Amino acid sequence: MAKDEFIITPDPKNPRLTERVDGIDQDGKPLTTSVTVERPLTLYLNSQEIVTMMSICDYPEYMAVGYLVNQNMLLPGDEITGIDYEEDIDTIVVRTSGETNFEDKLKKKTLTSGCAQGTVFGDVMEKFEDAQLPADAVIKTSWLYTLMKKINTQPSIYLEAGAIHGCVLCEQDRPLLYMEDVGRHNAIDKIAGYMFMHDIKGADKIFYTTGRLTSEMVIKAVQMGIPILASRSGFTAWGVELARQVGLTLIGRARGKRFVVLAGQDRVIYDTDVSESDDEAEGKRKSRVS
Repeated sequence: MAKDEFIITPDPKNPRLTERVDGIDQDGKPLTTSVTVERPLTLYLNSQEIVTMMSICDYPEYMAVGYLVNQNMLLPGDEITGIDYEEDIDTIVVRTSGETNFEDKLKKKTLTSGCAQGTVFGDVMEKFEDAQLPADAVIKTSWLYTLMKKINTQPSIYLEAGAIHGCVLCEQDRPLLYMEDVGRHNAIDKIAGYMFMHDIKGADKIFYTTGRLTSEMVIKAVQMGIPILASRSGFTAWGVELARQVGLTLIGRARGKRFVVLAGQDRVIYDTDVSESDDEAEGKRKSRVS
């Protein structure tokens, strides 16, 4: 596999993920545009119904497993014996070798600020305080700038139709897994599911999201053992507080050669001369021409 090759990327040409819809523009002129398609998906763990999610359903198996992992319903060492996705009835069943019963757990779920009503459960927060992230992980500014360029120029459903969030698992300056969905929690769950099913560890990874750096995003990054979380969007106060509590590096408002770090600053290595960045060089060329 080439160093710059993604393992998974969005497929904006998949006809199940977008539809063409007629409308009018600001001048009253007719137009046809692409819109993102969302579908309900009901998740069962063995014989127990867990949740119904709204999703584009492009990687339902990874999303289902990742959801269970991030809710501590699947733990390291648990054996998945089968995954049955029934597209015609919008249902997916994850089967395990051991018995499961999360009736009490389901009674104490908490709604989060995520789009499409994402949920976290009470005991996830209880375990959050005990989380330990690797202290020796780093992110170089050159990696961050390269990642943003690769991600922002990759064909995606966002560029095709909008109304969607993207999440990317990265290693140094290489994007590995690029997932999209109508809710950012769904996109991160897809990545968590892939990591669980392929035994990928998060200790040396960077997580990039197009969405806000909320408490939910911080909690899920920590659940996956990822020490660095970055976004082109902004922060919430609780997200920053939780990141500082567990030593997660939190980078937001990352656009061009600009970013803000509000937690875990010690992991950032400044190895790029911003004054000689591509943007600055282009500005100098234009000023000389004029």
